[in-house]
Formats: sequence, structure tokens, C-alpha cells
Amino acid sequence: MHRVYLDNNASTPVLPEVLDAMLPYFAERAGNASSIHHHGQETRAAVERARESVAALLGCRASEVVFTSGGTEADNLAIFGLARPGDHVITSTIEHHAVLNACKHLEAMGCEVTFVPVDGRGQVDPADVRRALRPSTRLVSIIMANNETGVLQPVEDIGRIAAESEVYFHTDAVQAAGKVAIDVNHVACDLLSISGHKIHAPQGVGALYVRKGTLLQPMLHGGRHERSRRAGTENVPGIVGLGRAAEIAIAGFRRGDHKTMAVLRDRLEQTILRDVEATGSNGEGAPRVPNTSNIYFDYIEGEALVIALDLKGLAVSTGAACSSGALEPSHVLMAMGLQPDRARASLRFSLGKQNGSEDVEFALTLIPEMVARLRELSPVYNKPAASD
Repeated sequence: MHRVYLDNNASTPVLPEVLDAMLPYFAERAGNASSIHHHGQETRAAVERARESVAALLGCRASEVVFTSGGTEADNLAIFGLARPGDHVITSTIEHHAVLNACKHLEAMGCEVTFVPVDGRGQVDPADVRRALRPSTRLVSIIMANNETGVLQPVEDIGRIAAESEVYFHTDAVQAAGKVAIDVNHVACDLLSISGHKIHAPQGVGALYVRKGTLLQPMLHGGRHERSRRAGTENVPGIVGLGRAAEIAIAGFRRGDHKTMAVLRDRLEQTILRDVEATGSNGEGAPRVPNTSNIYFDYIEGEALVIALDLKGLAVSTGAACSSGALEPSHVLMAMGLQPDRARASLRFSLGKQNGSEDVEFALTLIPEMVARLRELSPVYNKPAASD
């Protein structure tokens, strides 16, 4: 069966160039990067080259990059590395669960957390962040690009507000890295998280940018790896892969790959909205990363449509992979004001570097037909539509 993968916000395939860069570090270059002999120094050099590549992607110093096991660890290190009982933390209602659940744990530790809302487009109002500030506010953590809708947050404005108040600012850039250009100085953040498997590097590796002078309490205790900020023997093949993926992303920006991807995404979205009735774009009108579209299909269950499309060879999702199987509708879409039925009827389409126009056309041949079939089975489809 011909298969097309449009769930790249869940995980991207490792690019061939990335895999080629990684392979030697599984065998002939398998030294421990902390060893002082030739094999160790060879792998240490590879780690530091990758650190420079990630720093170039983020616009920071190489010494400010801390390698982690992924985005969740990077988010947790940023949050628990700074917040202490009695502190106040500000975040949003549409964060990834790596931040949301970390902040809920902060509350159990004795911190106070304010969850600022979003508007109908899925954006935080920086004025809400300013109003939420208190003398005890220690940290603001606002996602850069939402993983379900792709909506970009006004992180530059929020960063300035935090800096003016001398409050640390962290942004989860897992879904933004490699899709939009990032400069940590423009964002004015103190901490920023990325994950390898969202930018065509392997699963199990990520990084946290930590601005010079920001003192983090480590979550892992052991050796003095990563300048005593993250103990544990480095995942050298994964780190090499992340560095190579960062280089590919930088070259892609120079070629304008992000613009080409936006054209493909718009073709997919606009054709669905034109040809399939009772649909709409979640996050319409807001700035988004170029690869993501979240569309509701009224009168059907989103999971049923995901399964129907998968049986025909098209992989998409109803939202965050970490929430797969959850009975509750998306917390992101509910925070945007969608009714539960519409939230459950929403699908996320997310493109990767491996996708081309033929993949989009394949999807467009399937989606209208599968939606029509499922609506024929819906007991509410022929009833008058509820008002938006």
C-alpha cells in the first residue's frame, strides 16, 4: 500500500544525511566523550561540533547549549532548575503537557502558578502576562509554537515584559525550531527547549539553551557532564544527529524551504476548506509555523477519521501524540473556546522535509471521500448545524 506520513509534529523521520552522520558513532567511534584517550577525544570533538551547530540554529553561544534526552527533559530542567517553593510561575493554558504537568507538580511543591488564557485564535495576550506578574514571580514559561495548531505566540513581546521585570523567561520551542528562524536574543529568553525528533534528528535527544549567568539546579546528580548542568554520559550518536539536523535546517532557511512548505500546507488546507463542507481552520488568522494545519470536520469523530485515513495509507492525528487515547477533548482547542464535539472532530496535518506536492495531492484524494463516508453514518449529520 502507498503510504503518506503527515504527522511530523508527532515525530519526523531521520533524514538520510543525519543517519549517515550518526552511524560511525555506534561502532568505530564509540568512545566515551569524557575519556582522555584518542577514542574519547574523538567523540568529544563530535559533541562540541554538534553543540556549535545547535548554537548557530538558535543564535547563541555554544557554551549555552545543554544536551538532554529530549524536549520533555529540557522543559523540566528549565522549570525545576529555577522554581522553588513559594515562587510564582506564569504559564499558559495551551502548553505542551511537559510544561503543564511540570507546573502542576510545582503547585504540589508549594509554588503558585498562573495559567494565562488564549483568545479564539489560540494566542496569549502579552498584557495578560504583564497583569499576572507579582513580586514573587520567578519564571514565565510560554510555548513558542503550539504543537496542535502551529500557532506562534508573541514571545518577543513576552520576553521583553519578563526582562523589564527581571523575571526569567523560558519558551518551549520544540515545534518552532527548524520551521521558523530563532534568535534567542530577539526572543529575549533565558531558556529555550528543542527536541531532535521534531527536526529530523533521532528520538531521545534534545537541548536546552541556558543564557550565560542563569544558574540552574540540576535534576540529575552524577558526573560533571554539560558543565554540571546535566549529569550522564552523552548520547553521542543522538547529539551528532541533532547537530547535523540543525545544519540542514539552517541551510533550508537560506534556500527558502519554509516558504515552499507553507505553500504545500496552504494548498492542503485551502482545498479541504473549499471542497468539504462544515469544516474550518483552528487558529485561523494567527501566525503559524509553515507546516501545520488543524482543521475541524463537524459531525464526525476525529479518531474515526484518523483510522479511516490510515486504512487508506494516510497518517494524520487528532492532536498531541502524548495524549493519544485520551478520552478528553484537546485541552488546547478547549482553551481556544471550541465546544467539545468540535474539538473531538479536529485533525492535525503536519508536513516534514520529506513531503512533497504528490503527498499533498494523495491526501486531497482521500480526505473528502472518507469524510463523506463517515458523515453518512453520523446520526446528527442531516440535522441543522449548531451555530458557531
